[in-house]
Amino acid sequence: MKLRYLTASTALLSLACAGAAAQQAPANPVTGNVAVTSDYMFRGLTQTWGRPAIQGGADYTNPNGFAAGFWGSSISERSYPGGAMELDLYASYGQAINSDWSWRVGVYGYVYPGANLDQAGLPSRSLNTAEANAALSWKQFTLKYNRALTDYFGVDTEQGYTGDSKGTDYLQLDASFPLTEVWSLALHAGHTHYTTALATPLANGARSPSYSDFGATLKYQLNPHWSVSGGITHATNADFYRRTASFLNANDTRNVGGSRGFLMLQGTF
Repeated sequence: MKLRYLTASTALLSLACAGAAAQQAPANPVTGNVAVTSDYMFRGLTQTWGRPAIQGGADYTNPNGFAAGFWGSSISERSYPGGAMELDLYASYGQAINSDWSWRVGVYGYVYPGANLDQAGLPSRSLNTAEANAALSWKQFTLKYNRALTDYFGVDTEQGYTGDSKGTDYLQLDASFPLTEVWSLALHAGHTHYTTALATPLANGARSPSYSDFGATLKYQLNPHWSVSGGITHATNADFYRRTASFLNANDTRNVGGSRGFLMLQGTF
């Protein structure tokens, strides 16, 4: 099943700053980014089975409030059978209300080329997911609501659930704090609410995949283009996620949530 949390698609700091980025008019409207991270975390859950990932993307920001971009990361076939890459496509529009408040609405698509449940011997089911989102920012705080327009990363009756997962939502609160000229801290809290549950409980009785996640990321700016970050995340509902089975081998299990740490080197251009 698709189980996830982002450290922006790389780092929590990137998430916290994303809503504000389009409120500014950079000298170059197109920017790029690359990163190497020890563990790709999305909404509190590892996407790489606890292993490193290579990531990168590009963004376009227009002074009129429109922003769009793409981003990619390596992922684990254990969670995405037949897939080795995640490609994110997104667009949004927002405006400043005053010097402290701003808003933004958008759409976000997660695409997994080659990944399908039929690669694991299950009925054919794509893992691609589309979400709509809306965010409200006050100073360095951003409250964002995300709602799945499709099944949530393939979760449906084919995986043993009582129904489809369209409408699953994620509510998050992010904040960023500059500590010095080169150090900054980002804090995150979120909750994923699934619209479905397992038809047959796990051995420990767990049925609902809904959970909360929390994180903190400390970032050091090496120079104008490069930074290093270290962070910790924690996801609740250990009964459900502690022994998640690989799609490739049911005997290969891993705690995809719980408390985890990561290190990341990131460049922006």
